[in-house]
Amino acid sequence: MSRRKKSVKRVILGDARYDSQTVSKFINVLMYQGKKATAERIFYGAMDLVEARTSQPGVTVFKQALTNLKPVVEVKSRRVGGATYQVPVEVRPERRTALAMRWLILYSRERSEKSMAEKLAAETIAASKGEGNGVKKKEDTHRMADANKAFAHYRW
Repeated sequence: MSRRKKSVKRVILGDARYDSQTVSKFINVLMYQGKKATAERIFYGAMDLVEARTSQPGVTVFKQALTNLKPVVEVKSRRVGGATYQVPVEVRPERRTALAMRWLILYSRERSEKSMAEKLAAETIAASKGEGNGVKKKEDTHRMADANKAFAHYRW
């Protein structure tokens, strides 16, 4: 058992427009070099584009996209007697959300639209429909875990 103190989870306040902790966390993950105002401008611009394209509330589409991106299982490397096995493990809820946000931002940045707001809007709409590279990444992660089900007894 660890002798260290448990890390204290800080409470994140809701964002200005939607008063949502999830949106606030996403803006923090999107932020580069402490430029929060820029990250907020990108996110809110993307939500305006999403609302214009889908005629649904932007936050609803965003939350649906995150739900579609959240992985249930992933593989972790486990070394047993000289061999390294990819062991499937369940993903904790905080990590699920963190991975979904990370993938959404990563695959938004890789898109070919003009501005980051347009890229984020397009990837969010695609993810909410169950399409796009982020959803593909989640399915690949699940497929890898399924393929290594035989090593599940090595869980620790």
